[in-house]
Parts: sequence; structure tokens; C-alpha cells
Amino acid sequence: MAGGSLAPTGVAKERAEQYQGRVTLYVIIACIVAAVGGSIFGYDIGISGGVTSMDGFLREFFHSVYINKQHAHENNYCKYDNQGLAAFTSSLYLAGLVASLVASPITRNYGRRASIICGGISFLGGATLNAASANMAMLLLGRIMLGVGIGFGNQAVPLYLSEMAPTHLRGALNMMFQLATTLGIFTANMINYGTQKLEPWGWRLSLGLAAIPAFLMTVGGFLLPETPNSLIERGSKERGKKVLVRIRGTDNVEAEFQDMVDASELANAIKHPFRNILERRNRPQLVMAICMPTFQILTGINSILFYAPVLFQSMGFGRNASLYSSALTGAVLAGSTLISIATVDRLGRRALLISGGIQMIICQVIVAIILGVKFGDNQELTKGYSILVVVVICLFVSAFGWSWGPLGWTVPSEIFPLETRSAGQGITVTVNLLFTFVIAQCFLAMLCHFKFGIFLFFAAWITVMTIFVYFFLPETKGVPIEEMIFLWRKHWFWKRIVPEYPEADKNETV
Repeated sequence: MAGGSLAPTGVAKERAEQYQGRVTLYVIIACIVAAVGGSIFGYDIGISGGVTSMDGFLREFFHSVYINKQHAHENNYCKYDNQGLAAFTSSLYLAGLVASLVASPITRNYGRRASIICGGISFLGGATLNAASANMAMLLLGRIMLGVGIGFGNQAVPLYLSEMAPTHLRGALNMMFQLATTLGIFTANMINYGTQKLEPWGWRLSLGLAAIPAFLMTVGGFLLPETPNSLIERGSKERGKKVLVRIRGTDNVEAEFQDMVDASELANAIKHPFRNILERRNRPQLVMAICMPTFQILTGINSILFYAPVLFQSMGFGRNASLYSSALTGAVLAGSTLISIATVDRLGRRALLISGGIQMIICQVIVAIILGVKFGDNQELTKGYSILVVVVICLFVSAFGWSWGPLGWTVPSEIFPLETRSAGQGITVTVNLLFTFVIAQCFLAMLCHFKFGIFLFFAAWITVMTIFVYFFLPETKGVPIEEMIFLWRKHWFWKRIVPEYPEADKNETV
């Protein structure tokens, strides 16, 4: 129905300066437990590349790749080019893409905890199935269940963290998700380093240990409190206020509570959030929900993390050296995320994204030049150049770890009004997993055909995204999540699109 002056208008005025409260132990514990959901995403990213380079796994499921691997001298770039092997990695992300769309209405109608629990249970089942796989059907079915778990987890956890965190520390606490992801990647790399020595069954242990973070996520989902925003949106205002008082550590929460109530009134008037998100007044958030996850994947980071052992072996590193090098990149990623947590609420989102983008461009170009000049068919990198490549890739990973890695999730989760927040996060996760799937499926073939040019391909995209952030992303540091709409109305470009008052959007679809 058309919205007019009598329709709920959401947050009508800025009350940010009236917000009270402090960082309580209760909210920190809740955020840490919830962020474990990120570790299952990271664990799979880290484990997949290691497993797909293990001889026992390749002999069992991808014998042709195993044969090609024994003839590495024939074509350094193409020896792992196999669509079946790529499908093993990418099938999870296709399943996650579909699951994230299902998770959106569940997250809105039944709460953030419900999606976290569903994700944990599905991932637990997938890990068990993968570890016991006796044929390709069991292997792919397990991957699909893992994908469903990731779709639900990635949909709910960033929202949960954004809504629980106090405004002045929202960026840092939200990045718990990315920190857990990076720790999951590092843990997976270290596990692969150990299990690759346990031939021929080490790969089963690598895949099966994913059950541990899945179990923690499931149990955590049952123990966590629901966010006050979700409780109020679903009609439990008193319960919502009690939770808000508890997590802020003060009884003086009226300003923040009123913002949530105002936002929930508009949210409950919106019956079709996915349709509403297409309206003109939500255009900036929609653009960011699509562009931020797209750009995050087009940095090329997942290609390096998925296939780090494969990539390093293609460059002539031995099996042990390649897994050790990929473990090193995982450690660098985890460490650099801590830098982002410490600085994001002081330096702001834009400064980290732009500086990180510039550093990543330089690193990609350097790697491309080294591989183009010193590496090709029937060639291996010398020890000196191999070390240089690892160092530059670590610098690339560190730049990603304190910029696009955490902020690719943080920014979309904090910019949407309550009425479209679940739908917006659903779009963010769907786009992220779509491009993750595409890159995972295509990377080995792209590496074979582009050769060193694959790094220039990603460098070009990082240039585009850095320019995009400079011109189109306003600074969200310190802005209350329910008052983000005022930011777009002040931005040099988006103010031309977003109406000054909600009533001005005559085409609102409720």
C-alpha cells in the first residue's frame, strides 16, 4: 500500500548524544560466543585448500588430478585445473547462497538466535558426513550441509553483533566475526599441516574437526540472549528493554530504547522487506549490500586462502613448504584483524578501506611481475624469489585483514534500518557467497589461462573498489545503528536520492 503522512516513519530525530551505557562483561561474552559462528566459515576456507592438495584425498576422489600432480613439470599453472575439484570447494558456497535467502525471514520472524542454532546444527551434520565420506555423493552432500550452516550463520551473526554492541564500539565488537573467521582459517591451516603427514586418512580428520566450532556455535545459540532490537521488533518490548538495560549496564536507556521502538513500528508495518528494500529511500543501503561483498571477494583473497597450498605448490614449493606457507598467511590474517579491531572506531571505516586497498594493489602487481618474469612452464622460482612472493602475499593478506576483510561484513550489517535489516543482510550474504562460488569454481581455470595475469585482474578490481569507497561510502563511525538514515541525507551524492523525510517517498511499498 502507498505510504503517506500517517504511516510509521521510523526514527524521526537524532538522539545519539542521549545514549547512555558502558561496555559490560555480559555483552562482551555474548559477542565472543556469537562470533564463534565466524570460525566455521573460516575453518572451511582454510581446510578446503589443504585437503585438495593431499595425496590421499586426491587418490580417493580425484585420481586424474593426482596423476597430473605427479607431472608437475609439464604445466605449472594448470596441473590442478579440474572442474570436479573446483566443485568440491564451490558447492558449499552455492548451498550457502540459497540458505541465506531462507535464513532471512527466519532471522526476522524468529530472532537472530534461531538462525544461529539452525546454522550450527546443519554444519555439525555436514562435518560428520564429510569425515565419513565413502563416495562422491556423500562428499558433496556433506559440503551442501556445511553450506546451509554457513548461509544461516553468516546471515545472523553479523546482525547479532551489530545490535548488541554499544554505538561507540560497534565496529570493534562486530569485527569479532572476522577475527573468529581468521582464527578459523589459521587453525585449519595448522591442522592441515599436521594431518597431511597422516596418509592416507589425514584428510578425514581435517574435515571432521569442523564439528568442534559447529558444536560450540549450536550450544552458544541456545545460551545467548536475543538482541533487544529483535525482541522489540517481534512485540516483546518489556523483555527487549530488560535485555537492553542488562547489556548497557544502566537503567537510563530511554533514548536508545525509543529509537528501537520507533524503528520497530516501521518494521512491523513493512510486510515485504525484500520488496521494500528496492524503494528509492533504501537505494544507498542496497548498493552497499551488493557492492561491499562483491568487492570483498574480488580482492582475490579467497582465491589465495582457498588454494594457498595449491598455489604455492604450483610455484614450485614442496608439499610441506606449501602448507607451512599457507599457515603463515593464516596467522598474518588473524593478527592483522586485531589491528582493525583496535583502530576502526578511532580511525573510521573509510581510512582503513582506502589505505588497505592501496597496499593490496601494490602487492598484487609485485607478485604478477615476479611470476611473469621469473616463473613459467618447466620453471620453478628460486629460493630467494619464493621467499619474496610469500612476503608480498603476507603483506597483501595483512592489508585485507585490517580493511576489506572485517569491514566487508561490518559496514553492510550496520547501515540498514530495522525494517529491512534481515533482508539487507540476506542480500549481503547471498552476494558474498555467489561471488565466492564463482571465484572458487573459476579460479583454477583462470590460473591456468591467465597465469600471472590473474593477480593483475584482481589488482584492477581493487583499484575500482578503492575509488568507490572514496566517493560513495560515508563514514559510519560513531553513528547509532537506528539513526544511520541521517547519514545518507547528508552525503554529497546520496542526498539527491534519499528523501529528506520518510513521507517524501510516495512510492513506499508496505
